[in-house]
Amino acid sequence: MDQYIKKGYLNSEFRLFHLTDKETKEVEYHYHDFDKITIFMKGHVTYTIEGKSYDLKPYDIVLVKHNDIHRLTVDNSTLYERIIVYISPNFMNAYQTDSYDLNYCFEKAEEEHSNVLRITSLEKSSLLRSISRLEASFSDDGYAADLYRQIIFLEFMIHLNRAARKDHLKYIDTDSCNTKIQDILGYINENLREDLSIDSIADQFYISKYYMMRLFKQETGYTLGQYISQKRLLLAKELLLSGEPVTKACFDCGFKDYSTFSRAYKRLFGESPRDTVTLS
Repeated sequence: MDQYIKKGYLNSEFRLFHLTDKETKEVEYHYHDFDKITIFMKGHVTYTIEGKSYDLKPYDIVLVKHNDIHRLTVDNSTLYERIIVYISPNFMNAYQTDSYDLNYCFEKAEEEHSNVLRITSLEKSSLLRSISRLEASFSDDGYAADLYRQIIFLEFMIHLNRAARKDHLKYIDTDSCNTKIQDILGYINENLREDLSIDSIADQFYISKYYMMRLFKQETGYTLGQYISQKRLLLAKELLLSGEPVTKACFDCGFKDYSTFSRAYKRLFGESPRDTVTLS
């Protein structure tokens, strides 16, 4: 069975890019082990994240959490310009206190069931001005330029979270999804530790399992079994990195026996579960 591809890399807590492409190759479904923010500047792009597709408008902000399975489709008849930020979850966790949490925008996105934020009034937006400063920082090659960009990014995150808290941003909905499949995706992700046989899911949603399997593949681009297996393995890695014992992580992410879990884990991550514990 094919697996989704892990793309991108992050060898530091934070990486920032300003990219403009005349031609973008088709990007297949993939995931990252870091959080990603894309500030879309120009082009014709459709982002599909966990079964929902969004047609982007200039200055839309796309939030992709680590382990979210996603892809993008780019119309190469126009330039595709964006600012991309790769962020280690640990980086954001360092900016959590009783009075603020820079992860708030991600948490609200999850509540709103939306991955794309849209600025409601560009003319009056302090967030847009912050984006402009962030874009301009890429032309700054003076002393401590990388540190300066990081400071400007933190300013952007403060404005982003302020706007999200005051509802100055619209978490956009999309009609480009099937509500039944969205319900099934939500159910799977909330119950990865439980029985998720095809029959049990079909019974839960009063749907023919064969129709459900065809619809799931049609709407998401991946099979139901592949999706469940991948999400369970990604959960297992998070549990291992948090210090959970290997055998407990195996059963806590829904696998019935260790040997099956270990083989699947090594096939996906290129290392055994015990190697992950040792390296962490």
